[in-house]
Amino acid sequence: MGACAEVTDTNTSSSLESNTTGITAFSMPGWQLALWATAYLALVLVAVIGNATVIWIILAHQRMRTVTNYFIVNLALADLFMATFNVAFNFVYASHNIWYFGRAFCHFLNLFPIMSIFVSIYSMTAIAADRYMAIVHPFQPRLSGIGTKAVIAGIWLVALALAFPQCFYSAITVDRGATKCLVDWPEDSGGKKLLLYHLVLIVLIYLLPLVVMFVAYSVIGFTLWRRGVPGHQAHGANLRHLQAKKFVKTMVLVVVTFAICWLPYHLYFILGHFQKDIYYCKFIQQVYLAIFWLAMSSTMYNPIIYCCLNHRFRSGFRLAFRCCPWVTPIEEDKMELTHTPSISMRVNRCHTKEILFMVGDVAPSEAVNGQAGGPPDGVSIEL
Repeated sequence: MGACAEVTDTNTSSSLESNTTGITAFSMPGWQLALWATAYLALVLVAVIGNATVIWIILAHQRMRTVTNYFIVNLALADLFMATFNVAFNFVYASHNIWYFGRAFCHFLNLFPIMSIFVSIYSMTAIAADRYMAIVHPFQPRLSGIGTKAVIAGIWLVALALAFPQCFYSAITVDRGATKCLVDWPEDSGGKKLLLYHLVLIVLIYLLPLVVMFVAYSVIGFTLWRRGVPGHQAHGANLRHLQAKKFVKTMVLVVVTFAICWLPYHLYFILGHFQKDIYYCKFIQQVYLAIFWLAMSSTMYNPIIYCCLNHRFRSGFRLAFRCCPWVTPIEEDKMELTHTPSISMRVNRCHTKEILFMVGDVAPSEAVNGQAGGPPDGVSIEL
C-alpha cells in the first residue's frame, strides 16, 4: 500500500534512469510538477493545521474531554501523522520514481500509512460503537476513561501487527540505475502473496469497518428518528435529542467522506495486480498522483466538517485563530469550551433523566457527567 514503485517505462534507456541526475522516464515538465506540488502542499498544510487544532481544542479544554472526543483525538492524531510523514515523501517518490530517503525510511513508509489508515477507520468504528451503546442501549455500562485508553492502545497495537509484514519485507533495489523502495515478498514470483495481503488489508481496513458503521448508524438513526420527545416534556431533553441527531449526521458525513476518498486507491492496486501492463503506461503517473491525492485528502476534511457542523468546535477554531485579522471570536466562544453547568442545570438534568432514557439519547452516566471521572460538561452526544 506504499508508493507506486512499479511504474517504469520499458522504452527508455538506462541513461534516463540515472539516479545521479534525478531524471527518469516519469520526470514531469516543471509547470506540471509545480501544480502537483502546490496541490499536495495545500493538502498537507490544511491537514496538519486542522488536525492539530482539533487535538488542542479537545485536550486543552476540560469540558471537551469526553469518551467520544478521545476517539476523535485518536482519529485526528492518525490523520496528522499521515499528512506529516507520508504525503510529501510519497509525492516525491511518485513524481520521479526514484527513492531518495534511504533504507530505514523505506521500511517506515511501508509501515506507517497502513497503521494510520487502520487507526483512523477503527477510531471512527469505536465512535459508532460508543454512540450505539449510548443511544440504543442507554442502561448498559459505558466505557470508563481507563477503558477508552485501553481501546485506543489496542487499536494502535493491532494496526502495528497488521502493517508489520509489509514493513518487514520492504527492500531497496536498483532498477536500470534508479533506486526503488519495494515490498519483496519471498517466494512470490506470481505476486499471489502480495495480492492476498492487499485483499486482507482492504477487508480489514475498509470493507469490514464500513459495514459495521453502516449497521450501527442505521440502527442509531432509526432509534432517534422513530422516537421523538413529546412537546410538553422538558426543553433540555428535546435539545439533546436534536443534538444527538446532528451528531449522527456529522459522523455519517465523516465516514462517507473517508469511504469515497479511499475507494479509488484500493481499486487501483487491485486492478494493478490483474493488469500489470498499466504500470508501463506513461499516463499512470498522473492517474496515481490524482488517486493518491484524493486518498490523502481524507486527512484534511474532518476538521472542516467539525467546524462547519458543530458549534463547540467552531468556537474552538475561532479561539485558536483569533490572531488572524479575519477571525473575530465572540464572548460565547470561550464559555462554550470552559463553562461548567451551574447547580440548577445539574438538578434539571437529574429531573429530566427519565425523559432522556425514554428517547434513548444518553446513558445514565452521561446525563449528569459528560465523561468518566470528570466534571459535568453537558451531554457527550455532542462533539
